[in-house]
Amino acid sequence: MNKHILIILLLAVTAFNSGCGQGSKENQDKPAAPKDSVAGQPVKPSKSGYADINGLKMYYEVYGKGKPVVLLHGSFMNILSNWSQIIPMLADRQVIVAEMQAHGRTRDIARPLSFEAMADDVSELLKHLQVDSADILGYSMGGGVAFQFAVRHPDQLRRLVVLSGTYAHNGWWPDAEASFSTFTADMFKGTPIQTQYDSLGNDPAKFPDFVKKVLSIDLKPYDWSKDVKNIKAPIFMAIGDADGVQYEHALALFRAKGGGKMGDMHGLPKSRLAILPGTTHIGMIMQRANWLVPMVTDFLDSDLKAAPPTF
Repeated sequence: MNKHILIILLLAVTAFNSGCGQGSKENQDKPAAPKDSVAGQPVKPSKSGYADINGLKMYYEVYGKGKPVVLLHGSFMNILSNWSQIIPMLADRQVIVAEMQAHGRTRDIARPLSFEAMADDVSELLKHLQVDSADILGYSMGGGVAFQFAVRHPDQLRRLVVLSGTYAHNGWWPDAEASFSTFTADMFKGTPIQTQYDSLGNDPAKFPDFVKKVLSIDLKPYDWSKDVKNIKAPIFMAIGDADGVQYEHALALFRAKGGGKMGDMHGLPKSRLAILPGTTHIGMIMQRANWLVPMVTDFLDSDLKAAPPTF
C-alpha cells in the first residue's frame, strides 16, 4: 500500500477525536485515564479502571445501564478512536469497552498478540465485572477477537456482531492481505495514531515495537471456518461494498447460519448479513454509525422469530 494513502487513512481514523471528560476510576495507584473518554459527547463512564487479567492490567470503561454489550476495537485503536461516535448511540444499554493488549492504556506484556488470547482476556474481564453473558460487537481486529470469543466462551455470549472482520486470513481481498507485510512504523510517524500512543502514557521509544507487534497478528495464517460456522449464537455480520473483506467470505458464513433462502417462503434466519453501499473499511466506523447502530440494536433487540412476514 502506498505510504501516503496509508497516512491519509490513519488520519481519517482519528480525525473525529477531540478533548474529553473525566470518568470514575478504580485502583487509584494505577495510571490515570485521560480526561475524556468519549469526545465531544455529554456521556461519561459510570465505572473505569484497570483489571488484573491474565498478566495484563487491562483498562476498561463501563457506560449506562441495561443489557450488556461489549465493544472490541480494531488494530492500533482504543476506546476513544474507535467508539466515540457509537457509545452515545447505545444509551439504553450497559456498554463495556476495553483496550486490548498493547493498545491504549493497556500496556503490553511478554506474550504474543493473538486473537485467542485477547478473547480469553475479554472473558476474564466479564467475570471481573460480574457479567454472566453479553452481546459482543467487534470491529476489524476486534471482529477476529469476537469470533474467537464466540468459539472459546460460548456460555458467556448472547449474540455476536462483527463489523468488517474475518474468520480466516484469506477472507481479506488479496491486495489488502498483501499490504499488511508492507506496513512499517515510519509510515505512522506524525499521524494521530502515534500522537495518541504517546498521549496515553506509552514510551515513545517503544512505538516501533508496538507497530510491529500489532501487525504480527495479521501476518500469521489463520482459518477458523469450521468452528465459526458452528457457533450456536445468532450472528450479524456487516461489511462495506468497498471494504477489505471479501463478499464471498461474509456470504459463506451467512449461508452456514441459515441464509441463502427466500425468507417469504422459508422464514427469516436468526443470523443477519449487511453489505453497506459506498462504504470502506474505515468508513464503516467513521461514516456509517447512523446506519449501523439502528441495524445492530434491531438485531440485538429482536426476538428473531423465523416466521415469514405477510401482507
